[in-house]
Amino acid sequence: MNTASIYKALTAKVTGCCTFFMLIAAAASAQERGKVEVIKDSRVDTLIARWDDLNKKSGAVRSSNWGYRVQIFSGSNRNTAFNAQNKFQEMYPGMRTYISYRDPNYKVHAGDFRSRLEAQKMMQELKPYFTGMFIISGKINPPKLETPK
Repeated sequence: MNTASIYKALTAKVTGCCTFFMLIAAAASAQERGKVEVIKDSRVDTLIARWDDLNKKSGAVRSSNWGYRVQIFSGSNRNTAFNAQNKFQEMYPGMRTYISYRDPNYKVHAGDFRSRLEAQKMMQELKPYFTGMFIISGKINPPKLETPK
């Protein structure tokens, strides 16, 4: 290609882009500020109130936050993963454990810790019982709130 045809092609592209951006700018400036009116069914408020009541009665928080868990097992044997989970549950019956499978490995995670320091403390306590542990960060389930009796 010679320089004249390259120059024409480049000029056409630049002109097309400029035209496009001018149209976008004109459309954006044509909009005016106004009011937004929300029309909703009254049953939505009823459902929200019932959801709050259920959460208060159960004492559970239905959201999740970022935190840490201790991975106590990783391997391809399913039975060994469940044995590790049972061993941990015998030691700490009130603490949650999670088994996940991603081909070809099963992983067992324990606890829902809000800080890394809490997870490290648990890992130190478990050192004599489990090998190859490490801390995983991610979404956790917050603990149940204790209600006064």
